Amino acid sequence: MRLEADITDLECVQGEVPEHLDGSYYRVVVDRHYPSFIPNDLALFNSDGMVMSFTFRSGRVDFKSRYVRTPRFVAEEKAGRSLFGAYRNAFTDDPTVAGVRRGLANTNVFFHGGRLYASKEDSPPILIDPVTLETLGEYQFEGAMTSETSTAHPKVDPRTGEMVFFGYAATGEATPDIAYYEADANGSIIHETWIRAPYSCMIHDFAVTQNFVVFPIVPLRSSTEWLREGNPQFFWDPNEDVYLGVLPRKGTARQLRWFRGSNRFASHIMGAYDDGRRIYLDTPVAETNYFPWFPDITGATYDPERSKTRLSRWTIDMSDGSDGFTEERLMRAAGEFPRMDDRYETLRYHWGVMAVNDLPGQQKSSHGFRWVGTIDHASATTKFYDPGENSTVGEPIFVPANETAREGEGYVFVVVARRDRMYSELVILDAAHVDRPPVATLRMPMRIKSGLHGNWVSSDELAGRTA
Repeated sequence: MRLEADITDLECVQGEVPEHLDGSYYRVVVDRHYPSFIPNDLALFNSDGMVMSFTFRSGRVDFKSRYVRTPRFVAEEKAGRSLFGAYRNAFTDDPTVAGVRRGLANTNVFFHGGRLYASKEDSPPILIDPVTLETLGEYQFEGAMTSETSTAHPKVDPRTGEMVFFGYAATGEATPDIAYYEADANGSIIHETWIRAPYSCMIHDFAVTQNFVVFPIVPLRSSTEWLREGNPQFFWDPNEDVYLGVLPRKGTARQLRWFRGSNRFASHIMGAYDDGRRIYLDTPVAETNYFPWFPDITGATYDPERSKTRLSRWTIDMSDGSDGFTEERLMRAAGEFPRMDDRYETLRYHWGVMAVNDLPGQQKSSHGFRWVGTIDHASATTKFYDPGENSTVGEPIFVPANETAREGEGYVFVVVARRDRMYSELVILDAAHVDRPPVATLRMPMRIKSGLHGNWVSSDELAGRTA
């Protein structure tokens, strides 16, 4: 697209936008500024970040999009061409950018401590002006973050306001080092612990409860030798086990415990909590590698059926002396991008939502995420929104109806691509009844590029911005 746009008062083509919604839905998409010089490049992960905002006020919605001007983006803009090579592989870069940070800030955009961050897990986050979307620059927490990397999936403890985050490959690509941090409600780092994983791999997301942090080590592996051969960062190892590294909150490396399970794939976390003894972690799980573009190290071909991820619960018993964990299937539908009511992060919760790409008994001609599904863990019930044929959905997020709303009382926001008509819509659903007609549908005059993650920030939170 390469389009930085401002659109005032989006067209509402169905329903009405709730007038009490007051804030901004921030979202980041992947949008290459210059074409890659790498054949068959990994465009979904290896493209520039474009931050977008849908700003709600008095029943009206304004749209804005701006590139994140990372050091990488600035270098390529000056040269007028692509300079960085294969995904997270500096060995394939143009020599003129040796030492320039390769981060794309294309994975998530979130707000904490008065600051809006755009992030990708291979580098420090980038601060963004929440009103203009202007890039303010890299941020390493006033020099307190010593890791070279920072996750795109921090968790905020609703009881303390603390942000819990980490960096993997924290001393450089393909290293097994993990740096674990907690920052106070103002965004100042108050805890740092370093640990080492059993092997170097992608640790895209992690789990945080009131008493523990859990680092899932899943065998989407990396190695320096693999990178020197010119490959993208990761490969799948079907012969390696899964490990769950558990630390007490604000714990030290001496307190680390590893729990081990058989080979499988998992990435995003819907929610996690503990009861003092057991840790419950809900994540979509597949029998094998989910990503077709990261090869199997044994040469095995991609298996689309075994790669489907279905929401499951991993339970770790911290007191029975075992070093294993159990798994329970929670949904028959297959999907990804799980989210919850973020006000219940780290706590026992019951409501969740995710994008669905396989729904038993339903067939569609289009590919990708084709439904939105919600789950009530308390009643084990699911509901689904069907956007229709030739339509795919992005990550759904939850927006509370008001400050005192019950868990799951509010709205699901989801961007829908109308592929046969070449435009996108922001669809607002009743979170308790996503199977009913949308509350409102806002039409864009163009297609929005595929995106990864985003978050809602209320006007009250934005009023306290410090950067």
